[in-house]
Amino acid sequence: MKRVLAISAHPDDIEFMMSGTMRLLKDRGFDLHYMTVGNGSCGTVELDAAEICEIRRRESVRAAEFIGAVYHDSLVNDIEIFYQEKLLRQVTAVVREVAPRIVLTHARDDYMEDHMIAGRLAVTAAFCRGMRNFRSEPDLDPVEDPVTVYHAMPAGLRTPERKLVRPGLFVDVSQVMDFKREMLALHRSQKDWLDASQGMGSYVDSMVEQCRTVGRLSGKFEFAEGWIRHLHLGMDPEDRDVLSEIMPGKTLVCPEFEKDCGA
Repeated sequence: MKRVLAISAHPDDIEFMMSGTMRLLKDRGFDLHYMTVGNGSCGTVELDAAEICEIRRRESVRAAEFIGAVYHDSLVNDIEIFYQEKLLRQVTAVVREVAPRIVLTHARDDYMEDHMIAGRLAVTAAFCRGMRNFRSEPDLDPVEDPVTVYHAMPAGLRTPERKLVRPGLFVDVSQVMDFKREMLALHRSQKDWLDASQGMGSYVDSMVEQCRTVGRLSGKFEFAEGWIRHLHLGMDPEDRDVLSEIMPGKTLVCPEFEKDCGA
């Protein structure tokens, strides 16, 4: 049960939003699994799809090796991540194969559809992992172990309507920021693309500043990753904050968020 599965939309999404928490979980004995639903086919301003897909897969494999994670291949092209039956069956197969205690995925409200739909697929796959009458592709036996799903912060920490999103849980990643920098920098193909398409400048510096902002929102940590825990119904008999249980002293629950949840 000491397994965590990160499911993101594109190569480098895990590094931006999730890798610090993953590294801390690895230090606590968790096996890591790394999956991007999309293959990075649109992450270029100059190469054709076949060339950039090969480059980005190579970068993702290196990043997974760097953090010590099992790499799971992408399933579709960028902008072709749809909430549809075949893709859901495929993602469910990965969840059943890994049988994770924790699933890390995208925010429910993010700046692009690929992120949001990858997050929806991850949630439904986690929900369907034990359904005997839902066939995965490939067809794997259902698993009934409990799972907790956490949503990362959206890019820019804002919804598509520009509203600031405050985490329900902060994870202190200050001690692993150098690691996060190195892991993200393995995606060298994205430097020019992110600068040209999104005005991001240095993508590594942008990631660092986002972690600094989340840390400032915590009022406690210098650098942090933020999370919102998905409702446990259908996934765990108990309403458990597994990250806080595993990493006492490295996490901070936002009391205002929990109050809004009725806790």
